[in-house]
Amino acid sequence: MTSDPEESVRLQGFGEMTLRTAVATLMALAPRERSDAAIFRIRDGSRLATSEITELASEWGMTPMVDVRSPKLVPDPHWTDIVRGMVREAPLPSLMVAFLVGVLVARR
Repeated sequence: MTSDPEESVRLQGFGEMTLRTAVATLMALAPRERSDAAIFRIRDGSRLATSEITELASEWGMTPMVDVRSPKLVPDPHWTDIVRGMVREAPLPSLMVAFLVGVLVARR
């Protein structure tokens, strides 16, 4: 089945875009994230097969990015970065409880 590069599709986790943009975005993801993502056609809701996505990417000259990070080259995360990430992902009630506990501890 031939695919129009300007066809509207939905890339899981990224929203609606053209097919070419979705395939390019998918190829830029890490291999693990790429295997979990899916592209759905807007017109009929069908999911594109992985083989079809790979075929389109090679046809359009897109190559998948590889994860080239070496564990020795990645710096250790700082505590401020770890806490900041935890706060971004925490639900609001948990943040409120943590704030109130912090206020109580600070007053003692």
